[in-house]
Amino acid sequence: MKIVIINYGAGNIQSIMFAIERLGFKAVLSNNPDEILSADKVIFPGVGEASSAMKKLKESGLDNLIPNLKQPVLGICLGMQLMCKSSEEGNTKGLGIFDVDVVKFTPKVKVPQMGWNQIYDLKTDLFNGISENEFMYLVHSFYAPNCPESIATTNYDVEYASALQKDNFYGTQFHPEKSGTVGEKILENFLKM
Repeated sequence: MKIVIINYGAGNIQSIMFAIERLGFKAVLSNNPDEILSADKVIFPGVGEASSAMKKLKESGLDNLIPNLKQPVLGICLGMQLMCKSSEEGNTKGLGIFDVDVVKFTPKVKVPQMGWNQIYDLKTDLFNGISENEFMYLVHSFYAPNCPESIATTNYDVEYASALQKDNFYGTQFHPEKSGTVGEKILENFLKM
């Protein structure tokens, strides 16, 4: 199986590579369109600020490639947010895969939300073998509100979508690669799709 992690200079790449290796798979790091298109599974990571990450995607033409991928694609953290219609962070137009706009947490709560929080209302095969209310590791100041494409929910002052899915596209706001054995099980479920 060929697993490609999209490398566009805004990724939490090492921890994802190690998590995939612990599961007995190998991943390739690439921004080459042919390599990405020929992958069986694509992981779209992201750490940092939305507008600068989107700028990097546009410079490499990946902003046109990613929404047209046909194999299973997993966006993680900022990767998931960039797959949405837009983000309030840097007033950024997203890839438009998920029909939801990313917004900032209210000033009532400490941002970023950093640490462990629960996921519930779990849907789809991504969560096979995962119990309701498991804890996942999150670091973010912006979130996707709950919407028809939500497949997991988390509460941090508001209920929001901690995972999204549409067709072959999946996204997690949490970091499965930093969420212990439960997170690795979610990654494994994705790789076995």
